[in-house]
Amino acid sequence: MKGFKRLLLLTIIAFPILLCAPITALATNGSSSTSSSSGNNPSQTASNDSVQEIKQKGTLVVGMSAAYPPYEFTTKENGKTKYVGFEVSLAKQFAKDLGVKLVIKNMDFDSLLVALETGKIDAIISGMNVTTERKKSIDFSNTYYSGDSYFLINKRDKDKLVNAKSFNGKTVGTQNGTLQSTLISKEMPKANGKGLAKLSSLVIGLQSHKYDGILMDAATAKAYMANNSSLYAFDSKLPNTAGGIAMAFPKGDTSLVNAANQTIKKVNKEQLINKKWIPEASQYMKSYKKQNTVLSYWRYFAKGIKYTLIITVVSVIFGFLLGTLFALMRLSKNKFFHSIAICYIEFLRGTPMMVQIMFVYFGIGAIIQSLPALLAGIIAVSLNSGAYVAEIIRSGIQSIPLGQTEAARSLGMSKNETFRYVIMPQALKNIWPALGNELITLLKDSSLVSVIGVSELMYQTQLVQSATYKGVLPLFITMIIYFVLTFTLSRILFYFEGRMKHVH
Repeated sequence: MKGFKRLLLLTIIAFPILLCAPITALATNGSSSTSSSSGNNPSQTASNDSVQEIKQKGTLVVGMSAAYPPYEFTTKENGKTKYVGFEVSLAKQFAKDLGVKLVIKNMDFDSLLVALETGKIDAIISGMNVTTERKKSIDFSNTYYSGDSYFLINKRDKDKLVNAKSFNGKTVGTQNGTLQSTLISKEMPKANGKGLAKLSSLVIGLQSHKYDGILMDAATAKAYMANNSSLYAFDSKLPNTAGGIAMAFPKGDTSLVNAANQTIKKVNKEQLINKKWIPEASQYMKSYKKQNTVLSYWRYFAKGIKYTLIITVVSVIFGFLLGTLFALMRLSKNKFFHSIAICYIEFLRGTPMMVQIMFVYFGIGAIIQSLPALLAGIIAVSLNSGAYVAEIIRSGIQSIPLGQTEAARSLGMSKNETFRYVIMPQALKNIWPALGNELITLLKDSSLVSVIGVSELMYQTQLVQSATYKGVLPLFITMIIYFVLTFTLSRILFYFEGRMKHVH
């Protein structure tokens, strides 16, 4: 029992430190970036050695939002996901020039800057325009491509939507964090601009008439028009208020910027983007258009199911352990334990799970650079589940009449024996339905970890959407898969609930 108390005390002490450490680290990073204008800034000196560090580890980690053809998108090759597009080719060339292996991290466009600033990626190569605002927090290479902004609309509307003024009072979609989202607010004040993280989701909205049009890069708009006969693209003729497209690097990282400029100089000189890489991307799009069906991507859905179940099972185990621990702490007469438990439960229940996932991955991940996205997702989901399970267990224990405890003690049973043989069996029977509901909720909420690039079911669904240019059908298949999983799980839980009733 003394050993258990020591372990419990260590857990309590370690938990707030674990939560506070990322905040301290981010504050430190913020203060160091503020003083980066000084030539003696140690963080800047370290960042200038990043090329050597990348060569030592043997990998260049590049962040992309791979749903942006022909810049970067996904196809399948031998049943596996393959990243293609002219920016993928550029990233490969850059890694080749550095003499290292390319590692691509696929995530939402509006998460790329956070990933770069927290060290999760070494560079961004994802159609990012050079702007004055972005230059305040990151450094850019020389530009390697520039393009106008185009409207993508439903083909049947092409006679009434002919220019930017045609969208006055109408809804125009853009991808969050892009140049086009800024253009709508500045150049189209009478239009109703709405942003989403995924371009494929915007196209779904357009086809289901949730949007009247989408403002996007010219090359991407033309790609969608070429692969979907119901869509039409045309030049917005809006002024280009930003520079061209360039690679993005952490502030002060001159060594990587210089290395990237050498690659870009060679690429521009040989005109590889226009003469070789864009035609290659177009060929991928054309060839896969002919044979692409949603069902041919069944391996994607299978992989998504595997990771969804891994996240759910592991998170349930650790969530139950944490829930039991903090439930006992909250029921404890020790004020210190009781206060820690309340802080944990109320904080985790009072903040959205998506925020917690991003905080663990980008916050704690800023300290532990090698923290994988899957592990970060499991940690965040387990911590969140533990808070809810703690309250479920506490309510179950408190539902047992106090007289049963007194009767057990009067029979000579110790506190531990009373709790183990009298209280907990009855409490478990009472809380089983609530625990089962939490397990089913956890299985569905595992889809939130797709925001940090974990290849669970929702993440794989988005890959299928971007690869097939179909939006609704992959979502319908995913809904059916989730229903089958949750229905099967609920039947299993119902079976054990019946066994408990029979025993008692």
